[in-house]
Amino acid sequence: MKALLNRWSFWCLLAIILLALFGAGLFDGPPEREVASAFSKPLWLDRTLPPGMELRLGQSAPAAELDWNHGAPAGFSVKISGGESNPDRYVRWTTPDGKSFNLSPLRRGAEVDGRDISFKRSLGLPPFGDAAAALFPAKGAYRAEITGEGDWEGEVVIRMEGGRWGLLGTDQRGRDIAALFVAGIRVSLLVGIFATLIATFLGATLGLAAGYLGGWVDAVIMRGVDLLLSIPLLPILMALAALWGKGLWQLILILSVFSWMGSARTIRALTLSLRDAQYIEDLRGIGAPSGYILRRHLLPETLPVLLASMTLGVPGAILSEAWLSFLGLSDPRVISWGRMLHEAQSFGAFTAGAWWMLLPPGLGIALLCLVFLDLGKYLEERIDPRLRGGTAP
Repeated sequence: MKALLNRWSFWCLLAIILLALFGAGLFDGPPEREVASAFSKPLWLDRTLPPGMELRLGQSAPAAELDWNHGAPAGFSVKISGGESNPDRYVRWTTPDGKSFNLSPLRRGAEVDGRDISFKRSLGLPPFGDAAAALFPAKGAYRAEITGEGDWEGEVVIRMEGGRWGLLGTDQRGRDIAALFVAGIRVSLLVGIFATLIATFLGATLGLAAGYLGGWVDAVIMRGVDLLLSIPLLPILMALAALWGKGLWQLILILSVFSWMGSARTIRALTLSLRDAQYIEDLRGIGAPSGYILRRHLLPETLPVLLASMTLGVPGAILSEAWLSFLGLSDPRVISWGRMLHEAQSFGAFTAGAWWMLLPPGLGIALLCLVFLDLGKYLEERIDPRLRGGTAP
C-alpha cells in the first residue's frame, strides 16, 4: 500500500474521480447551456478582447452599473423571467454620455436579442445596424435599471457576449469548454472501466474453461478467439454502432465484446500451467467438482494477472470510445472527450485557430491513459518482483 501511495498515478486518478463526481458543482448550470458567444477565447489568453458579462436586475437590485473599458461586445441580449407583466415599465439602458434606451417592457418570458430587426428598429437603427455598437458607443460607466415605482418580483438578465469567457473559452455553440471537459471525465471513466470489467469477465470465464476442460471446449473457444482477432475492428465497430444504436451502454457492450480475447489467452495459458499441479490432482482424486476447483482455487490464482490485465485494458477502451466518438459513432446527446474533438473538427475549430477546443480533451485522454498504464505497471511489479528493478516494494 505504501508503494501505491508513492505513485503519482494514484493521486492523479483520485483527483480525476473527485472532479468527475463533484466537478459539476463548480459551474452555475448544465454543461449544455450556452454561456457566451461562439469560439470565445479563455479569459487569460487575450486581454484586449471584452469578456462576457451579465447584469441581473430584480426586486433587491432594480439598478446596476457597469464599468466598461473595451470596445463593443460581440452580442447583446435581455431575458425577463418571473414576476407579473407590466408593459408600462421598462428595462432602461443609459450610456456614459447620458443617452438612454428602453430595451424592453417588463413582460414575463420576454427575450430580446441584439440581432433581432424589431429590436434594432426600436433603437432607431437600420435593419443591418449593430445594436451592440449603438449601446456601447464608448468606454465608461453604463447603467441598467427598471423604470417606474414599486417592487417587481421578476428577474432581468442582461448579457454582453464578449470575445473571452471562463478558464478554457467556449465552443462553436457558446458552451463552456471547462464544463464540457469535466462532464467528459465521467463518460471516459464509465466506458473505460465498465467495458474492461465486462471484457475481463468474459476473458476469465472462457480462458478458465478452455484451459481446464481442454478438448473440444478448448478448440472451440480458441478458434473463436482467432476468428475475432482476424476481423478488422474498425469496420465491425462502425457497423455494430449503426445497427445497435449510438447509446452509451451500447458502445460499452460493443467494446467489451471485442476486447476479451487477450485476457482469455492469458488466463488459458496460466490455467494450463496450473491444472496438472499436485494439489489440483488431489482435489480431482477426492471427487471435487470442476466448478469448485475453478471457483475456489484456479480463479484466485489468476486474480493478480486479471487485475493487471484489466488496468492495462482501460486505456484501450478509453481510446476506442474516443475515436468512435470522433468519427461521429456515439450518441450526440452524451458529452465525451471524443465527441468534443468530433465537434471541434466538424465546426471549423482547426481553421478558426480555436486550439482551446482541441487541447483539453486531447490532453485529458492522454493523461487518463497514462494514469492507468502506470497503475498497470505497478500491479505487474507486484505480481512479478523481477520487474521492480531498483524500485521500492
